[in-house]
Amino acid sequence: MSKITAAITAVGKYVPDYALTNKELETLVDTNDEWIYTRTGIKERRILKDADKATSYLAIQAAKDLIKKRDLDPTDIDMVIIGTATPDMNVASTAVYVASEIGAVNAFGYDLQAACSSFLYAMSTASVYIESGKYKKVLVIGADKMSSIVDYTDRATCIIFGDGAGAALFEPNEEGLGLQDEYLRSDGIGREFLRIEAGGSLMPTSEETLKNRKHYIKQEGKTVFKYAVSNMADASEKILKRNHLTNDDIDWLAPHQANSRIIEATARRVNLDMEKVMVNIEHYGNTTSATLPLLLADYEDQLKKGDNIVFAAFGGGFTWGAAYLKWAYNS
Repeated sequence: MSKITAAITAVGKYVPDYALTNKELETLVDTNDEWIYTRTGIKERRILKDADKATSYLAIQAAKDLIKKRDLDPTDIDMVIIGTATPDMNVASTAVYVASEIGAVNAFGYDLQAACSSFLYAMSTASVYIESGKYKKVLVIGADKMSSIVDYTDRATCIIFGDGAGAALFEPNEEGLGLQDEYLRSDGIGREFLRIEAGGSLMPTSEETLKNRKHYIKQEGKTVFKYAVSNMADASEKILKRNHLTNDDIDWLAPHQANSRIIEATARRVNLDMEKVMVNIEHYGNTTSATLPLLLADYEDQLKKGDNIVFAAFGGGFTWGAAYLKWAYNS
């Protein structure tokens, strides 16, 4: 009997209609289009303007897109994992609500929080469940409503983040396709450099935390940039060496869309032409947990069965890693 691997068999996406451009940001904070674009590669980011809609809405729409494209019966889904840094609420799992709303009544679900590495970590989790033979269809969604935690008076962060969601269905494969290898790491030193101070058990919500705007995301940009460049590149290089792959063997690099300079540095480290690098940061900004699945959805038409894809991500905490996957279908 052939070894079972976990392959991606369908993808879906959703981004809100409203585009917050660099020009509009010029009216909110002291910045300009040229400064933002040359340093980040971002021209616009999508924002979910409706205050009554949360991360679950983004995730549901991405799941519905996948279900429609694949003509999938949602009752066949065994499990739903949502990678997110912006769950709808504390305690109640966003994934559980999403599963119910899409009709996945036979699935169990939970949220996975590893900041911008959430989808990468969730890929690993989904593969283990599939390879165990216990489950046949695991839906992994990366979704974040970053606008809900961004301070639009802070020019260091408000230029970076956007809202969106991407979904991928994992199923068993006996052709040797799907997830081949992974290299995942974390380091608690990052806790101080990219965080939301209040709202957790360490600093519960109070009148003072609200007054001091401690419920918004803060980051020390230069420190995060340094760690992101070195660790994403290191992880990608390790994956190639460990699997005896050269740059010629790699068809695509799917890097976390945090900053165009980080993306380019990672590509250089593995000696890969930018033509082989998936990039959509210009239009979406950093959608945190959603960047990797959004790349797959946007590039789906260009992917061919058997293509070698290296994923790389870096997030707060710090969390980071890389994964090697063989694409399983022609669109």
